[in-house]
Amino acid sequence: MGPHEFWTAIRTNSVVTEILERAPRLDLPDWYLAAGGLFQTVWNYRSGYDPQTGIRDYDFFYFDDSDLSYEAEDRVIQQADELFGDLEVEVEVRNQARVHLWYADHFGAELSPYRSSEDAIDHFVSTTCCFGVRTDPDGTPRVYAPHGYEDVFDGIIRPNPRLPMRHVYEAKAERWKSIWPDLTVVPWDG
Repeated sequence: MGPHEFWTAIRTNSVVTEILERAPRLDLPDWYLAAGGLFQTVWNYRSGYDPQTGIRDYDFFYFDDSDLSYEAEDRVIQQADELFGDLEVEVEVRNQARVHLWYADHFGAELSPYRSSEDAIDHFVSTTCCFGVRTDPDGTPRVYAPHGYEDVFDGIIRPNPRLPMRHVYEAKAERWKSIWPDLTVVPWDG
């Protein structure tokens, strides 16, 4: 499996397709559609489920360290709400340059500042989640897949040693397994 099969799978989800077509209008630096909206679409594709089954939200990242204020991020969130509002799904927009400012309050662990959106993707709780896609202004598709495609298509969930949060990994893996029972969960210590 490779990027072609990955694109084929994620394009079955009309929400993913619409976000990717519209997102360049926001003109944001280092943006990606990432995480669950992608790998869960692949799981739905391989399982024969509706493409949107189990997807709670669509994570939309960008990286702008020129203004780390909440107000700057909120302006982008409002613009994205207007752009994606008719899709009737939650598109969660976050400036990855700001994550370290609120992460400890939300997850109970300190986090060093990310250097890019790719750096943020590298720190997802499972290596199987580490995907980001975008389209260049000319429409060229780009995939960031630091751990490749084999596990996502084989339905294997692995812990990511770059984010040592066992409780988060196990909670997410349990939820995912309840929706996609054919997934294989690699134990935290395994």
